[in-house]
Amino acid sequence: MTSQITQDNQLLSAAYTAFNARDIDAALALMTGDVTWPKAFKGGFALGRDEIRAYWSEQWSEINPHVEPTAFYPQNNSQVLVDVHQVVRDLSGFVLVDEHVGHLFTIKNDLIHAMEVCLLPASVLSV
Repeated sequence: MTSQITQDNQLLSAAYTAFNARDIDAALALMTGDVTWPKAFKGGFALGRDEIRAYWSEQWSEINPHVEPTAFYPQNNSQVLVDVHQVVRDLSGFVLVDEHVGHLFTIKNDLIHAMEVCLLPASVLSV
């Protein structure tokens, strides 16, 4: 189990690194073909890599988000909750949002299958 946790954490860390570097191809390579991703900036969900590519391209043309994982919490055999420090700036650099949020990932066949934005539980926030 510990090696799976380490593997999942490495997968998710690589995804955050690729996202922050705006390396869409590297990030999408870490996802299943039928991945589900929230359109937190616009609402709804992107389904599949092509929709995520389009969503991120649009998002980055309007805002500059940076998401840094600060802790990983395995939830069960296929899910990991990540405490994320999220800073969103407008294109001139003005900070619009600076907060911690939860990202709940579902891992399938060692790839990201789904992500949901969620509130962090009080037990996580008090750590």
